[in-house]
Amino acid sequence: MTTTFKDRAFEALGRVIDPELGIDLVNLGLIYDAQLTAEGTAEITMTLTIAGCPLTEWLAKDIHDELIKLPEVKNIEIEIVWEPAWNESMMSREARMELGIHS
Repeated sequence: MTTTFKDRAFEALGRVIDPELGIDLVNLGLIYDAQLTAEGTAEITMTLTIAGCPLTEWLAKDIHDELIKLPEVKNIEIEIVWEPAWNESMMSREARMELGIHS
């Protein structure tokens, strides 16, 4: 079975843990998209739980450290977007259960 770059990127980003919540960015629903350009730039579209998040630089470093391990990735560009706005319903069922959110 062939996996796409997006699948491999999401798997890698599943190892980036939000230190405040203790859950990875993928299960939190913060990663919206991952594409690879012909030049080898991983373009990540994501959001944050709140504007002005103090962990932005830390998360960007961890994202870089995980994605650069993929052999096809030469550079990483992260675009933080606010639309659609993140909300708790974007989290995986497992993340909501772990945080005690019943919805």
